[in-house]
Parts: sequence; C-alpha cells; structure tokens
Amino acid sequence: MSVDIVALNEAIKQESQFVDRALKEVSQVVVGQKEMLEGILMGLLTGGHVLLEGVPGLAKTLTISSISQAISLDFQRIQFTPDLLPTDLIGTMIFNPKTGEFAPKKGPIFTNIVLADEINRAPAKVQSALLEAMAEKQVTIGEQTYKLERPFLVLATQNPLEQEGTYPLPEAQMDRFMFKIVVTYPSKAEELEILNKMAVDDLAPINTTISKEDLQKARQRVDQIYVDDKLKNYIVELVMATREPANYGVAHIQELLAVGGSPRATISLIRASKAHAFLRGRGFVTAEDIKAIAHPVLRHRLILTYEAEAEEMTTDNVVSEILNTVEVP
Repeated sequence: MSVDIVALNEAIKQESQFVDRALKEVSQVVVGQKEMLEGILMGLLTGGHVLLEGVPGLAKTLTISSISQAISLDFQRIQFTPDLLPTDLIGTMIFNPKTGEFAPKKGPIFTNIVLADEINRAPAKVQSALLEAMAEKQVTIGEQTYKLERPFLVLATQNPLEQEGTYPLPEAQMDRFMFKIVVTYPSKAEELEILNKMAVDDLAPINTTISKEDLQKARQRVDQIYVDDKLKNYIVELVMATREPANYGVAHIQELLAVGGSPRATISLIRASKAHAFLRGRGFVTAEDIKAIAHPVLRHRLILTYEAEAEEMTTDNVVSEILNTVEVP
C-alpha cells in the first residue's frame, strides 16, 4: 500500500469510532437486527435510501427513531395510507389574506430522516412526489422548487406484498433505494432479551454520539476510501452478469432473469462497499465488503421471469449464484 492509503486508513480508524458508540446506544432499546442497523448507517454515510421489508412488530420504526437520536438528526414519520395526498407529504401553497399572496407551507418531508411507514400502501401520485425527493433531493410546491435538508434520507418500511391492501412499488422507485433489507424474526435468545428490555413503560434514553456536521465530514471521508481497479472491475462484472449471464459462466440463470441491474446498481455497489469498509474502520475496500452488501443492493433491482417464480426462485438465489461463479480478483 502507498503511504497515502496507510494515512487514510489511520484517519478512518479514528473517525469511524462513533459507529460503535452509536450502535451501543441503539442496542439499549433495539435487540439484534445487525443487518438493519448497519444498512441504515451505510445509508446515512452515502446518502442512499433504504427499504426495510418485514412483518409488523420487528422494531423497524423504533430502530430508525433511535438512530436519528443517536446521530442528532431531525426525524419525521409519515404513515402512508391509501387516502394520502402528495400535499400531505411535500406541502402546499396557502393563501395569506393579509398580504393577498400565496405562501408555501412545507410538509414533513423537509427534514433529515423521513420514515415512510408502510410505503407500499400509498397511491401512485404520492409515490411520484416521493420519487422526485429521493432522486433530486428537492420538491416542487406550486411553481417553486425547494432543496431538501442535508443530509436527507428516506427510510421506508413495507409489509410483504402478499398482505391485503398493499401494492408493488414501481420499478423506477425501487431502483432509487440503495438497499432493500429483509427484516426477520429474532432468535429465541434475542426474544427473551426483548422481553426483559421492553416490558417496561420507560425505555433507556438515547444519547447523541455524533453531530450533524461531523456526520457530513464522515460522508466526505467515505468518498475518499480507496477501491482498487481490480475490485472496480469485479463490481462491473457482477452487474454485467445479471444482464448477460451466459458471458459470465452463469448461463443457467438466463431464463430466470427478465431484467438485470442498472448502472445505478453499479454505483450503489461501490458506494455501499466503501461505507461497509468505513464501518469496520478501514480506508480501503476488499472483496468481502462487496460480497457483504451485494444481496441488499441487488435483490430489489432484479426482475425475475414467470419461470423463476414458478420454480420458487428468488432474486437472492440469483445473486448467490453470481457471487459463487464470478471470479474474485
């Protein structure tokens, strides 16, 4: 390694110490769920939106609100329902009779962390309004465009699509999420710990571990993390294998994939792998970082064929096949 990378590595070891402190604070009220916690932190460090999928009662909302307290960020929760309107999300123009003019009344989306609870229950117009905010970090009220807060992050939850009253999110919106994290049930030991911690009226207070300004500095540091050219090529090959499986030794999944990963998937892979390295106090990315984030980055971007669904294949199965086949540099 060059001297510059060694120096960067040492700097990141120091600057990433807040991660352990934040996880320790949140663990006072949230038991387990390491993948969800790290996914949210990586989203904050990269500006990538996160989709959490799981049945009700798995502490998704509690985790998000706890992290926002630990990192001193403004937080707004929006309950998505079939009768929600775009103005309920972004705001509207209000007439002021004293001045005879219209003035904007900003909605709850003007914050640092937006918890879009049960996002897959909202109608298409609301999804379109949210899409602009996620993609452009801005919203339009009337004829005026307003920039959103920095940092700005959408953390959305959804119930499994089989449940009544839920609707699949548009492919374009799914692609805007850096991660899709599947939240599972806790183990027996974790369930017992939850019972001991949560069967009280007052939860432990969450202390702030890093300021908003220091988080912004950490995000700039994540951008500086070193990625070798061979690993960049590996990331490209992983995504290309979802588009042209026959050229990358996984021809048997050709009939399973209708749509592969987009260029946004490639960008998300490299940014997420940098954030994963930062969480572990490293100034450089390894192949293990890429493998660790491949499933949450790719699983929601791949569209399966009817044949795959008939065989009860999942996008996770496809990603695993690619990771096992494409050669690691």
